[in-house]
Amino acid sequence: MSYLTIILVKLVQLVSTLLNLYMWVVIISALLSWVNPDPYNPIVRFLRNITDPVYARIRRLMPFIVIGGMDLSPVVVIVAVQILGALLDRLVFDMSMSMRMVGA
Repeated sequence: MSYLTIILVKLVQLVSTLLNLYMWVVIISALLSWVNPDPYNPIVRFLRNITDPVYARIRRLMPFIVIGGMDLSPVVVIVAVQILGALLDRLVFDMSMSMRMVGA
């Protein structure tokens, strides 16, 4: 088992964890948009600074995503993050299986 493979697996696991964390940030941001919090609150500003650029890009690529005044871009982000997470999990599984094959 090579050190490079171990480092690569750990790096993919880190990216997967960061994607999961970002998904929760998107969920919290979407929930906060329903209650209209203080825009000068540092936490709200942080959440908006992290999520708004992604939402804007999705709205530009998919203008139909705003339906009846309801913005569905957080849903698109959550689905995309889930798909990327599943792909990364599969990649880690395949890497671990290939390490077992080489080590056997």
